[in-house]
Amino acid sequence: MTRSFYDQYKRHFDKFYAKRQTDLAQGAAHELHLREAFIDLLEPIAKDRGWKLFRERVLPNRKRPDLTFEQNAIPRGYYEAKDSNDDLDREIERKFGLGYPKFNILFEDTRQAVLIQDGREALRASLAPDRRLELARLLEMFFSYEAPDIARYDEALAAFKEQVPALAESLGRILADAHKRQRAFQAAYAEFRQTCQDSIDPNISDAQIDEMLIQHLLTERLIRKIFDNPDFNQRNVIAEAIERVISALVSAAFSRDSYLSSLDRYYQAIEQTAHGLDFTHKQRILNEVYERFFQGYSADTADTHGIVYTPQEIVAFMCQSVIDLLRDEFGKSLADREVVIVDPCTGTGSFVVQLLRRAQLPPPALHALYTERLFANEVLLMPYYIAALNIEHAFYDLYGQYEPFTGLCFVDTLEIAEGRQLSFLTEANTARVQRQKDAPITVVIGNPPYNVGQRSENDNNKNRRYPKLDERIRETYARDSRATLKNKLYDPYVRFFRWAADRLQGRDGIVAFVTNNSFLDGHALDGVRKHLLQDFTQVYHLNFKGNARTSGERRRREGGNIFDDQIRVGVGITLAVRRSGDVERRVFYHAVGDYWRADRKRAYLAQLGSVRGVAWERLTPDAQHNWLPVAGQALFQSLLPLGNKDAKSGKHGAPQTIFATYSRGVSTNRDETLYDFGREALLGRV
Repeated sequence: MTRSFYDQYKRHFDKFYAKRQTDLAQGAAHELHLREAFIDLLEPIAKDRGWKLFRERVLPNRKRPDLTFEQNAIPRGYYEAKDSNDDLDREIERKFGLGYPKFNILFEDTRQAVLIQDGREALRASLAPDRRLELARLLEMFFSYEAPDIARYDEALAAFKEQVPALAESLGRILADAHKRQRAFQAAYAEFRQTCQDSIDPNISDAQIDEMLIQHLLTERLIRKIFDNPDFNQRNVIAEAIERVISALVSAAFSRDSYLSSLDRYYQAIEQTAHGLDFTHKQRILNEVYERFFQGYSADTADTHGIVYTPQEIVAFMCQSVIDLLRDEFGKSLADREVVIVDPCTGTGSFVVQLLRRAQLPPPALHALYTERLFANEVLLMPYYIAALNIEHAFYDLYGQYEPFTGLCFVDTLEIAEGRQLSFLTEANTARVQRQKDAPITVVIGNPPYNVGQRSENDNNKNRRYPKLDERIRETYARDSRATLKNKLYDPYVRFFRWAADRLQGRDGIVAFVTNNSFLDGHALDGVRKHLLQDFTQVYHLNFKGNARTSGERRRREGGNIFDDQIRVGVGITLAVRRSGDVERRVFYHAVGDYWRADRKRAYLAQLGSVRGVAWERLTPDAQHNWLPVAGQALFQSLLPLGNKDAKSGKHGAPQTIFATYSRGVSTNRDETLYDFGREALLGRV
C-alpha cells in the first residue's frame, strides 16, 4: 500500500525534496521558513481526504501547533515543525509537557519525522531523499488515523444531511394532518401564525411557519444534549413560544421521541463525540450540523441568507480592528458608555463572543457591556438558538454566573428600519427589539449575506423588499450611479451598507462588515463608492480575492476563497470610520497575493492581527468615483460620447454626442429563447 500511496503523490514528494534541498543549500535554518516545503506536501494529501488545514489555530488550552487538520469540525491531526538545530525528542517531550495533543501529531526537524498516535510513538522516518518510502509510510499512517468514535460521527453527519429531507417531509405530512384534524393544534397554530404575520412578515406562509416548527423539532434535542442544557426551551424566549405550539401537536397521538427515534443512532453518535469536548469544539460541531441541515433540508434558505460559517480568523481580525480603531480614532474602549454595538446578522454569534472575550474588562464593566450596550439580531431559528447558547456561555465563562443575553433579538434587522411592525413574536422579544431601536448605536459589525436575488429566476426565491430602505438606496446610491442597470444596488450587503450608515444617525462611529468585493470596481456601484466617502471619513478595505466567477488566468490568480470555496464571490473586510470634524476623506486598500490558497489567506489574516498590522495603500478616487486605477480612463473620458440621456432630452448643459438617440438598443432579455444558429432548434425551443 505504501508504494501506491507514494506513486499517487510522487509529484508532490519530488517538489518537497527539491524545495527542502534548495532551502538548506541557501542557509535557511529556522522552522518558519523550512516548514513551508513540508506544508506544501501535506496540503494536497489532506485535501484528497477532505481534511481542512488551519495554520497556527489556537487550541482551547491556548497552544498553537503549526498546523491543525479538521474534518467535519473535529480535529484529525496536528503538525509541528522544528529546525535543524533542535533536539527533536527533547522538543517533543517539551511540547507534550505544555499540553499539546497526543492522539495524532507529526513532528519533523528536516532530518527525521516522528509520528505520535494515542500517546505513543507509532513510527519514525528519515527525511533523506533516498529513503522516501519511509516518509510515505509515515504520512500514510498519519492520514489514515481514525478513532472509532470519529468514524461513527462522520457517518452520522453524512447520514443526517441525507436523512433530514425525508424526515422533514414526513414531519410536514404530520403537520398537514394536524392542520386538518387536531383542534388543539389548530388553535395554537392560528395564534402563532397571527403573531408571525404581525411580527416577522405579513406575507409569511404556512409552509414557512411549518419550517420553523420542523427546525425546532429536529435540533432542540442536540442543543439540550450537547450543551447539557435541559432548560433551554424555558430559558429562550423564542423557543418557549414555539414549544407551546409543539406541545399542542404532541398532546394527541404524535410522540416527538418515538417519531424521531429513527434518528437516534445519528443523534447519539454526534452527542457521544461531543461528550467531554470543550465548549469551542462543541460549538464547531453544532455549526457543522447547522450547515448540513440547511444544505440537506432548505437549500433556498441557504441561497437567500448565505448560510456559511464565518472563519474565526476573519471574526478575530474584525473584532480586534474595532477595538483598535475605537482607541486610535476616538480614545475609547469597550468599557465606555458611548460605545454601543450591534451585530445585525449575527448567525451563530461569533462576533459578539469574540468581542466579549477580547474586551478584557473587570466584571462590573463586562456586565454593563453585556446587559446594556451589546445587541445582535438573527432572523433564522437555528442560528438564533445557537447564537444564544454561544453568547451566554461565553459570558458565563468570563463572568462566572449565568445571565440571559437580552440583547439578542429574533428579528429581521432591515425590517426594524421599515417601522411597520408593532410586535416581534413575543412580548419579551418585542421589548428587546424596542430597547435596541432606542439605543444610540456607534458600532455596527457583522457578516451580511451577499447574494442578489437568487441562483435562478425559476427558484421563486426572491429576496424580500424593503420599501423605505430601497427608497434610501434610490435617492443616494442609484441617483449618483452612471449605470443603466442598477439591480445590484439591492444586493443584501449593499442594503446593509445603506442601513448601517443611516443607523449611526449622524453619530461618530465604526461600521465593520465582511462584504462582497464587487463594490470596489463594479460599474453599477459607483454611487455606493461616492456615498461611502460622504457617509464616512475613512474607509479601509482588505481584499481576499477568491472570485470563482472569473475564468482562465484571472481565475487562477484569484486563488482559493477564504471561506474554503463555500461561496463563489470574492470577499473582503470593509472598515468604515465616521469622525466628526474630519474634512478630508481617505480610502485605504490592501490585497492578498495572487494564487494564494484559502489556508494561506487565513494564516496571513491571523498574522496581521488587526487594522494596525496592515501595510495599507492610500487610494485616490477619481472624478467618476473609481477607487482602483482604470486602464485608459483619462483617454476614454476625453472621447466624444456616442449618446447621452441628457443630450437625448435636450437638457441644458448636456455634452455634445455623436447620436441624438440614446437607448439600450434591441433588448428582449430572452436571447437564449429567441435566437439560435439553427432554425429547427429555435422553433422547437420557442
